[in-house]
Amino acid sequence: MTEATERPPLPDHLAADPRSPHHVAAVFEHEIGIRFNDKQRFDVDEYCLSEGWVKVAAGKAVDRRGRPLTVKLKGKVEAFYL
Repeated sequence: MTEATERPPLPDHLAADPRSPHHVAAVFEHEIGIRFNDKQRFDVDEYCLSEGWVKVAAGKAVDRRGRPLTVKLKGKVEAFYL
């Protein structure tokens, strides 16, 4: 079998946080690339392909539980395996 057949399909909505209902652990066993507005981003915490947005950390700010504060950026989103 080739690597392409072993990889699960990329979901429309994916989150890096394991507590999120949109987290799919099988996808994170492989390296994922996110292209946002034709530039590859390495700091994406969550994305949605159909709605066209990504969430990225807003600097070093954290909430009261210690999780980074995020900002939603809208634009053209593409997800792919590296």
